[in-house]
Amino acid sequence: MCGRYSLYESMDHYLRELAPEQHIISYVDPHPIERYNIAPTTRVPVLHTRDDGLHIDSLRWGWAPPWAKGKRPDPINARGETVASSKFFKQLWPQGRLLVPANGWFEWVKSADDPKKKQPYYIRLKSQAPMFFAGLGQVHPGLEPHEGDGFVIITDASDEGMVDIHDRRPVVLRPEDARAWLEGSLSEADAQLLVRQGCRPVADFEWFEVGQAVGNVRNQGEGLLART
Repeated sequence: MCGRYSLYESMDHYLRELAPEQHIISYVDPHPIERYNIAPTTRVPVLHTRDDGLHIDSLRWGWAPPWAKGKRPDPINARGETVASSKFFKQLWPQGRLLVPANGWFEWVKSADDPKKKQPYYIRLKSQAPMFFAGLGQVHPGLEPHEGDGFVIITDASDEGMVDIHDRRPVVLRPEDARAWLEGSLSEADAQLLVRQGCRPVADFEWFEVGQAVGNVRNQGEGLLART
């Protein structure tokens, strides 16, 4: 996963797909989010639970434990194969489970004719329904941002035709598995099972070429998602 995704509907659009009867503790903004080109280090909405219910918080995409700060850029992804045993993510696994709502994500493929050139692709569900990335994060309670807060998206190996686009992909959970991922009672073994086996099959997705404008993080707008 190369590190860009889109999130452009209003938040209640994602919440209806996830759990229409769920009581939401946080304020839900009725306006469309309109983030078509989300890049690492920016703050974006994520879903997580506390004892009092489901919360929506804006977190920075990228996280590192205190002892790793400043040694390299904060990772934005965590490999599903090793996240449960990783010293790096020990602080987050498994209590820091959260969901990253999205409409799709971008990948870049090197040109066979010129390796210096890369063609961007957009990947989404064929149904164009909202999707939920399995994630881990640190969220301090309160209204003010905390310097230790942040999140990573859990990834798995691609297969079938999608591997031609990129060898990694985010773990995209079905709504029922996404709800289970947020359950405080979910055992560590079941959490690992969701990471390793819960990703939606490649047959659920479609991907197509889009314009080069998405390569500039300052560019936004639905035109970035247009087929070329």
